Amino acid sequence: MARSRLRFNAFAMNTVSHIHHGQWRRDDTRQRDYLEIETWVALAKLLERGRFDALFLADVIGTYDRYRGSRDVAVAEGLQIPVSDPALIIPVLAYVTDDLGFAYTHSVLQKHPYVFAREVSTLDHLTGGRVAWNVVTTFLDSAARNLGFPELPPHDERYRRAEEYLQVVYKLLEGSWEDDAVLRDAQNGIYSDPDKIHDIGHVGEFYDVPGPHLSEPSPQRTPVLFQAGASEQGRDFAGRNAEAIFILGRTPQSARTNVEDVRARAARFGRRPEDLLFFQGLSFIVGGTEEEARRKEREIDEYASDEGYLAHRSGDLGVDLGQFDLEAPLSELTRSNVHGIIRGLVDAAPDKSWTFRDMLRYLGDLRIVGTPEQIADELELWSDAGVDGINLMYHTTPGSFQDFIEGVTPVLQKRGLQQREYRPGTLREKLTDGGSGPRLDERHPAAALRPVAASRVAGSAL
Repeated sequence: MARSRLRFNAFAMNTVSHIHHGQWRRDDTRQRDYLEIETWVALAKLLERGRFDALFLADVIGTYDRYRGSRDVAVAEGLQIPVSDPALIIPVLAYVTDDLGFAYTHSVLQKHPYVFAREVSTLDHLTGGRVAWNVVTTFLDSAARNLGFPELPPHDERYRRAEEYLQVVYKLLEGSWEDDAVLRDAQNGIYSDPDKIHDIGHVGEFYDVPGPHLSEPSPQRTPVLFQAGASEQGRDFAGRNAEAIFILGRTPQSARTNVEDVRARAARFGRRPEDLLFFQGLSFIVGGTEEEARRKEREIDEYASDEGYLAHRSGDLGVDLGQFDLEAPLSELTRSNVHGIIRGLVDAAPDKSWTFRDMLRYLGDLRIVGTPEQIADELELWSDAGVDGINLMYHTTPGSFQDFIEGVTPVLQKRGLQQREYRPGTLREKLTDGGSGPRLDERHPAAALRPVAASRVAGSAL
């Protein structure tokens, strides 16, 4: 059976403890060195040698303060605090690489879309079109309060805001400057043609943005769009807007169900199912033998922090898990800020009676343990389920990535499951194997916002 290649992202964060808590204490990891640019440069170069598609940088703009009613455990554990801005390291990493892409997380609450559009255009220019944006709506109440909201807006309102945020960004990036607006005519002293730069005239529920966009068109115009919503609204949002979707299926079959559902939604919005790429989040523990891999796993489990995982999950769910018996049924968790994840957990449980501890293990560590050949066999199952790529979640950095690149990558390349060389072009062209060109395809809703005439229309409906 011929299989398409898998794409590979390194899932990381500019912080001490990202996903696997307690591991930062080890001597064989550089997590404590997250403030040193050399740490990131070395990682980027390693990933490019290993033919990874992108470095995917997570982010939060609040603290995990639900567990036991305070942020103390998160602070003590280094649980995504302290955390630095992921966008600011991208230009340096792009400078020392040629092909590696850079996806970074930005919440629709944290910066006005007019300002963000200039930021992402700048990054796309500086990287030569190798940038992706992971669109998030924010789930931490502490983030909302620090951004001037009295509390975290309701789930539905956050997605309404996200839809409008994207509309503003699309109008600025796709519709404000025509392709030939920039002349660079030194002889006549005209850098840009005023008639080919348009105001966007946006008036909406959350934003009023006259325009025009401040930056000239970048190689991709709109960055590659990642999204990770699992709720009904999140899946609709992805079906309309996303090009790549980060999922956390417990099994290949549960991933298949998710993939097929969102692809069907995309088709209802006038897109093709193949317009979306799905990236499954997984961790890998690689050994030359199965015995060595299991020994490494035991060592990882010895360092794992239950308190860190509990504090993390409490923040994700908006519920203090410290008040529950870890052996109690999951059905006792009656409210959640991440509705889709809870629904997925309940649906995935064969007897519908998972405990809170089961949930903690599921969300904390989706791992594959074994030899390179055994891991490649498992990845074939995920590929057969419709998964297009993997977001590799590390236990140690760069160790987890290095083990994978040195051990698993050669096996995957022999099987045609990982690229041997990069395709030329932008990140969008690399991820789609050149299928959609450097810009969003014509089926994407943003395409309808592109100007069709070289005339300035005051208050145009771009």
